Amino acid sequence: MTPPDMTPREAPPQDVTHFDLTALPGAARYKLLTATVTPRPIAWVSTLGADGHVNLAPYSFFGLMGSDPPVVAFAPGDRADGTPKDTALNIGAGGEFTVNMVSEALAVTMNATATDFPHGHAEPDALGIPLAPGVKVAVPRVAAAPAALECREVQTVLIGRTRIILGEVLGLTLRAAAVQDAQRHHVDTGALDLIGRMGGRGTYARTRDTFVIDRIPFEEWQKEQ
Repeated sequence: MTPPDMTPREAPPQDVTHFDLTALPGAARYKLLTATVTPRPIAWVSTLGADGHVNLAPYSFFGLMGSDPPVVAFAPGDRADGTPKDTALNIGAGGEFTVNMVSEALAVTMNATATDFPHGHAEPDALGIPLAPGVKVAVPRVAAAPAALECREVQTVLIGRTRIILGEVLGLTLRAAAVQDAQRHHVDTGALDLIGRMGGRGTYARTRDTFVIDRIPFEEWQKEQ
């Protein structure tokens, strides 16, 4: 792939359209924002119910929020009747969850777990998804996931109907083939073959098409002026 031209240049003026999100209904806000904030990584979250069954569901309102301590955030939303989804209920009861990252090979299986199963229904059992035991948490991970972040809830924030769960990442399990040097903590991100959510129903992006832009030290920037 030909690398992009890295020469800084002034962006030309452009026509714009402004949307007042405070005046739009929720469905319209959702369509606009999910089409704009892309690609979004997918948190395929496994939790453990009080009955011992494992719930597994994907969420693309998700991101890494820091590293000291490492924190992730995701928004599971609520059911149409306003009650929390099983993911939020299980985390509220046990405090632990695992974020399984999704490779292209797992995309169809992940999508199947987005089905609105009844409360308490175990997606891994229904769909035959193999699980592996957790290391730092009691919640199992998806065995075939290229990466899994074992988390403990730190705080759940409610803003209107938006429910945001913050979790400290206690452990990270990676596909061995993606670990280039364990001692130096070097990971081949491309080998994870992760996907992300795009705008539109059922639209995804691959993450292998990448390019590199090195940061410029201030002293080097001064010399170029």
